Amino acid sequence: MINYSENPDKQYHLQIAPGDVGEYVILPGDPKRCLKIAKYLDNPVLIADNREFTTYTGWLAGKKVSVTSTGIGGPSASIALEELVKCGAKTFLRIGTCGGMDLDVKSGDIVIASGAIRMDHGALMIASIFAALGFGAAYVPAEPDFPKDRIRFMMLDAGVDFIVTQPSYERFFSGFRTITPRLDFEDEINGQKTGGGDSVSRPETGRRDTGRRDTRPEDLAYILYTSGSTGKPKGVAVENRNVCHYARAFQNEFHPGPGDITLQYSVCGFDIFVEEVFASLLAGAAIAIPYKSDKEDITTLMAFADRQKVTIISGFPYLLMELNCLPRIPESVRLLISGGDVLRADYVTDLLDQAEIYNTYGPSEATVCATYFHCNGTKPLADGSYPVGKAVLGSEIQIMDENLEPATFGEIGEICILGGGVSRGYIGDRKTENTAFTRLPDGRRIYRSGDLGYFLPDGNVAFLRRKDRQIMILGKRVEPDEVESALRDCPGVRQGVVRALKDSRDHSYMAAYYVLESEKITPERIRAFMEKRLTDYMIPDFFVKLDSMPLTPSGKVDYKALPVVRKERKPRGN
Repeated sequence: MINYSENPDKQYHLQIAPGDVGEYVILPGDPKRCLKIAKYLDNPVLIADNREFTTYTGWLAGKKVSVTSTGIGGPSASIALEELVKCGAKTFLRIGTCGGMDLDVKSGDIVIASGAIRMDHGALMIASIFAALGFGAAYVPAEPDFPKDRIRFMMLDAGVDFIVTQPSYERFFSGFRTITPRLDFEDEINGQKTGGGDSVSRPETGRRDTGRRDTRPEDLAYILYTSGSTGKPKGVAVENRNVCHYARAFQNEFHPGPGDITLQYSVCGFDIFVEEVFASLLAGAAIAIPYKSDKEDITTLMAFADRQKVTIISGFPYLLMELNCLPRIPESVRLLISGGDVLRADYVTDLLDQAEIYNTYGPSEATVCATYFHCNGTKPLADGSYPVGKAVLGSEIQIMDENLEPATFGEIGEICILGGGVSRGYIGDRKTENTAFTRLPDGRRIYRSGDLGYFLPDGNVAFLRRKDRQIMILGKRVEPDEVESALRDCPGVRQGVVRALKDSRDHSYMAAYYVLESEKITPERIRAFMEKRLTDYMIPDFFVKLDSMPLTPSGKVDYKALPVVRKERKPRGN
């Protein structure tokens, strides 16, 4: 039973009648947390310890929460997530009973099943993610505006069993099993009779499946693709226990709860999305999802945050830099979290007296964040940046030399991460890249980040730079080698290299240098080809045509001899 009503602000508020989804109870202070899962699931589950949660049951063990989304029923709708997951679960149940989807899990399987999620941000997207997790499937996020060729590579590389999408995007997935779910009450909210039902683009096979499968903490939660040095994106396989580890670390530091509302602003293919959604919902907080029109600029975004009484905002440093230029941020905001790139003191000068500000650090391979640093009341480093802080709860940071021996205190070395956030590694044939995941002599698993840093006297970690060519553009990881590979594959390009440069604010950008086989090839054609494979932030800012490549005496491209193209730029957004 769903009731909805309009308030004076013309915003819909949905209320779920008690008992529709099922009751569950947590015994506070009891290490054995007994809960009765919603009626559409199997039997009650006894969880002896937090570490035994999966991402899905961990959420069920939290307090009842809601999603505030502008995607349903008018300017805004508040919907209990239990109902969203219940409706989303029907989608996957129909797959089993009508579409013949095989979600059987055999003992020892590495991957249960995986489903790609390519949808506009909204309540239905969140419901689909939780429904996939609830049915034992890992999800592979793909933002709608990602290049078609890149998405197809990700789907094939991950070996997805099905793709959850919307009718408007279904044409991109010929050859894949696609599902276009809907919430059973969408039409009701819009004043129409509920049509109900989801679309599954595969014929009846006669197979039947009863629905949800039990999952384990070591099963996959999601596969997140990052830029790869081999010329192709690489998928980071993150397990349920990794996500639950981070949710506990986030809860320990920031104490989100039923009174909090987190802005869901990040694209789904980045770690910040995991923080916004899982770390909030597993703690009982709500999330607010803006329309595209609300994200047009920082003013409209903050107007949305003000209307929705947002309390937590997480984003790249450039988002905070934009907030710093506003007269004030919404009074409801209590916490600003920066991650993904270097946070400089001049980005937050006017924010420090308005909210608590944290600088964070952590690669996708270590599940969102491995360190936190509380900026308020501290001084930046000599270069104007803030330290990245100390290890989060359940993690450990070590500074190591090339032989995995601890560096002396204050000595520069590689930042290495241990603990509950260290993921399974890269999927597929990634033997070379997976050497970054190794074990210490005592058997503990460790991830070598490739980042250089050192310990400060107070025990905080200072980040310096990458060991390799990898750079961050607007907080997003970019391997110039992958960009270079796309340039070289362009028809008519005989030679191509990409050089990473920095502007006066120490922000990274790229320039592409190429030698043509035919003068008929234009920079516009090269850019158009690359845009089919690379996301927009991976496209070089400059394209420079050369008659020949400068070479070193050994015959390799002399990157230092390439002409430098200088630019002064403003951030392109988050």
